[in-house]
Amino acid sequence: MKRKYQYNFSKTEAGKYDALSRTRKAETMITVLSDFIKKPLSNLSLLNVGGSGGIIDNILADFLHSVTSIDIDINAIQTAQKKFPKKNISFKLGDGLKLDFKENFFDIVICSQVYEHVTSPKQLMDEIYKVLKPGGICYFAASNRFMYNEPHYNLPLLSIVPRPIAHKYIKITGKADYYHELHYSYWSLKKLVKNFQLFDYTEKIILNPIKYKAEYMIEPGSLKHKIASLIAKHMFWSIPGYIWILKKNNPKKG
Repeated sequence: MKRKYQYNFSKTEAGKYDALSRTRKAETMITVLSDFIKKPLSNLSLLNVGGSGGIIDNILADFLHSVTSIDIDINAIQTAQKKFPKKNISFKLGDGLKLDFKENFFDIVICSQVYEHVTSPKQLMDEIYKVLKPGGICYFAASNRFMYNEPHYNLPLLSIVPRPIAHKYIKITGKADYYHELHYSYWSLKKLVKNFQLFDYTEKIILNPIKYKAEYMIEPGSLKHKIASLIAKHMFWSIPGYIWILKKNNPKKG
């Protein structure tokens, strides 16, 4: 079966809204962006690719000049439009593989846990690069194929086993009829974003989750925190997920 678009992902079990989790993710996004940019975000424009039901966008809009959120899921877009009518937010039906915006248009793009859902991750990143202004940045959060537990379906080793087995595994467990998501390894992810300048925030967040408001991912001082810190230093390729800032080159500055 060929991978297709997930048009109604928000209606699936894996796509159900978790307001608390998405609120926390938004807070981490703002903290990381502010730390990197080193100035207020209030004059900047932002595009969220795959914004779904708008929970994250609603928070981002409190800090940005404008937020545009797109998704191919019409139900998610309609939900967001009804729930979050802020003047500086625009929710649009749109495809990350063919962004309908001018080149060099946005200061910031959010691409959080999206690449594994699309049919062409390379095309997605090419489109993001195109619409970013020179010197603009992409907040890129991505899961690693080599993770023990697949977060969308809560199934151990699902993303690691060969695809034919994964399809049977997910169907037998009753989670879905087909395993659509396709995760990349650390090395494949780096190749995917090779056109950008990469600034890795993953280890910084693991070592200091309080600073980046990431206590929901790693409780400071816990056994998980200690293990994650060791893995970050010695087995970085095996971290379950990464948070990167990707910068588009500015020709004027080289």
